Amino acid sequence: MNSFKVWMTQIRAPFLILSVFLVLIGLALSIKYPLQMAVEFSYLHAILLIIGVVSAHISVNLFNEYSDYFTQIDFKTVRTPFSGGSGMITSGKSKPGTVLIVAVVTLLIALVIGIYFSLISHWVILIFAFLGTISIVFYTNFLARYMLGELFAGLALGSLVVLGTYISMNASPAMPWNSMLPAEVGWLSIPAGILTALLLLINEFPDAEADKAGGRNHLVIRLGRKGAGWVYAMGMFTSFAIILVLPLAGLSSYWIYLALFPLPLAIKASITAIKDGDNISKIIPALGSNVITVLATDLLIAVAIFIEVM
Repeated sequence: MNSFKVWMTQIRAPFLILSVFLVLIGLALSIKYPLQMAVEFSYLHAILLIIGVVSAHISVNLFNEYSDYFTQIDFKTVRTPFSGGSGMITSGKSKPGTVLIVAVVTLLIALVIGIYFSLISHWVILIFAFLGTISIVFYTNFLARYMLGELFAGLALGSLVVLGTYISMNASPAMPWNSMLPAEVGWLSIPAGILTALLLLINEFPDAEADKAGGRNHLVIRLGRKGAGWVYAMGMFTSFAIILVLPLAGLSSYWIYLALFPLPLAIKASITAIKDGDNISKIIPALGSNVITVLATDLLIAVAIFIEVM
């Protein structure tokens, strides 16, 4: 593999599209609910937000890769197309020190962009940036050891991306923080966060033994695969139930039902997680169904809102 392919594999490039789709939800909502009527949509700010969130996503992937190398987790995992790390360090194709440097640099890029938006939009973005930094730096060595990894992943690379994008595009420093979020913005950030947490949760199924040996104590280890499968299924139910109820409650248009199209895949993945979580050969297709479910649902939420405001 050449250097470019090594790094694209190491940063898990195909999965970075999740960050873009989450930002798109926030951008669509910022057009639907402008807080300042005189302010035009800034394409430059939109691009900066995508760069910032993608940089944060790259950073957490690389910090995780670096840590899993030294805790020996990556030497013991059953590597799948969706889990188990990239294997670039363990195979000698990249150096741990270089991976750490890039992880820090991408984190700093995300932080600088976050600070910029906290100055021009609202100070609450600093809180989001702080929580994101905590999630990135302490995920492997702390959060994943105390059953907090899934929660913080859902917040930092889910709900807070939607909320932060909306505020960054719309707010001004003088606005009271408790009057900046329309109901639909807050509610749609919830399934976005749950789906990201579930993406991490089901990807932990094949790695549970290796993770436990490396000192982690996430939900799959704590609850067992069947228990974690039920948590996964309940998370999926909650996410799609919110989408289903929003138009009925008058909080969203019926276009949002476009995001229900991945529901059959979500049901299929949930049944597999509960019934066959211990069977690696059967859980791997469920990981693929889960990835499609998460990405498609986030994208279709954004598309539905864009269609409504066109």
